[in-house]
Amino acid sequence: MQGIVQQLEKAEQKNAELTAQLQLSERLNAALIAQLAQEKNAAEQRAEQLARQNAALITEKQELKASVSDYCQTTVLLREEIAWLKGQLFGRSSEKAHTEEAPDQRMLFNEAEVLAAIAAADAAEAAPLLIEAHERKRKNGSKVIPPEFPRQIVEHDLAEEEKFCPHDGTPLQRLGAETAQRYHFEAPKLIVKVHTRHKYGCPHCRQGIKIAPVPLHILPKAMAEPSMLAQIVTAKFADGMPLTRQSKQWGRIGLNLSAATMGGWVNTIGAERLPPLLNLMHEGMLAEPYVHFDDTTVQVLKSEKAPTANHYMFVRAAGPPGRRMVIYNYAPNRNAATVKQMLTGPEGPYRGKVVCDGLALHDVAAEDPAFAEMTLCGCLVHCRRYFDKSAKVTEAPSGQQLARVAIKDYLGKVFYVERQIEEQREVRERAGGTWDLSETLKIRQERSAPIMVAFKAWVDQLSLAVPPKSTLGKALAYTMGQWPKLIRFLSHPEVPCHNNRVENDIRPFAVGRRGWLFIDTQLGARASANLYSLVLTCRANGVEPLAYFTYLFEHLPRATTVAALEALLPWHVKPLLKAAAAPKK
Repeated sequence: MQGIVQQLEKAEQKNAELTAQLQLSERLNAALIAQLAQEKNAAEQRAEQLARQNAALITEKQELKASVSDYCQTTVLLREEIAWLKGQLFGRSSEKAHTEEAPDQRMLFNEAEVLAAIAAADAAEAAPLLIEAHERKRKNGSKVIPPEFPRQIVEHDLAEEEKFCPHDGTPLQRLGAETAQRYHFEAPKLIVKVHTRHKYGCPHCRQGIKIAPVPLHILPKAMAEPSMLAQIVTAKFADGMPLTRQSKQWGRIGLNLSAATMGGWVNTIGAERLPPLLNLMHEGMLAEPYVHFDDTTVQVLKSEKAPTANHYMFVRAAGPPGRRMVIYNYAPNRNAATVKQMLTGPEGPYRGKVVCDGLALHDVAAEDPAFAEMTLCGCLVHCRRYFDKSAKVTEAPSGQQLARVAIKDYLGKVFYVERQIEEQREVRERAGGTWDLSETLKIRQERSAPIMVAFKAWVDQLSLAVPPKSTLGKALAYTMGQWPKLIRFLSHPEVPCHNNRVENDIRPFAVGRRGWLFIDTQLGARASANLYSLVLTCRANGVEPLAYFTYLFEHLPRATTVAALEALLPWHVKPLLKAAAAPKK
């Protein structure tokens, strides 16, 4: 029994030890479980933090990617603009393509066409060549001096002792003469005209004194005859000679005439004497079936705006050959109200067609119900100009090629049709016939309309794949936005497909602006607009401006009726000037 008891005691003791070990293990396991739970919570928190960081990094990556894309696109656009500005400053202004292409460039991959061309060339060499009758152009040589210039005979003769035969001493006989004509220039000279008004009176009653009336003068208080005023106006507005340079020229022949004095004369004539004449031109222009319209900037120092702010010269052109009109209008601001004012006459708003560019002000004016009968017509040259810019500055070869496709394969073909129409009209008129507008309409509908339809489909398809902010994208956007106006020439045969006429009338103003740079006052701007109108109208009708202004300044003070003013318009004065310049027999 005692052994059994001892065994039980040992078993109980061992059991107690095992129980203590078990409790210790449970406590260790509980501590380990708590530690693992803490680590799990920390890991979950870390995972959540990393997930948030990962999402933030993904967002940042996307933003950086978009920013880099925008930066690259902006860089490309800026590089295109820099290339365009450098081309404007240092490059050619012509829009003609000047890249040379080898004559056999297009035949590199056309073996069949090359062989056919060789065969055709061999056949052509074997066959006789037939040449149609044509007029041979006169070769360029020395030009004939016009007969209206006065001649002064300068004789060159032998000395008297040389007029004998060196062999037998017989006096020589004159057989004729050889002549050579050369231009001789004499410096300009001033002549002072002294106007003397004689007085008469009764020698008996000493009353009834009479004096010859004061002759009418365009500037009664000016010490300048109409001829001198005409010279000043022509030099400034037709030749682009600033008044400061004219003052120096007058000084070289001994006349101390300041630019300020000439400026006062020019402003008074342009702003106060010429408006009635310009009003007649304005009314006549609004009676024409279509009007060209454009504008350019000018700097005016003294006004409500800052001296560096832009002011504007609006230019319109209209009228048939022989009665063409060009009108400049100054405006301090470019807005729809100004456009409406220039297209409104005594009979109300203009009801014809206006050929213009894509300036939004024209659309705003046309949306006015008062101008419901006015039709806007677009300019294909402006459209081509956008593609020309893209072809010159786009870095991607594909973009350059696409821009050239628009210029050559679409717009170039339309302009070719227009040139052919003009050539056929000139041939018909030289032969004594007349050209009807229905023939123009027929040719445009048959040849130009399909080209424009294909061009529109090409533009619509290409615009989906081109970045809108690129130069090519802007060209496509301009074409699509202006399309209804760009195709109006197809249904209106009297309207040209471009606005080149008024742009050519703006060019002399732009060239002169490089010399005189700015205008001092708004009065001077209005005077300049009126004088430029007459200068460009003279040029459009083939009238010599100096002769015209001399005639105008002499006769304008006596023009007190509308009929007298109409007689002073350039196309009415032209025959008189031509007759006066004809050489007297």
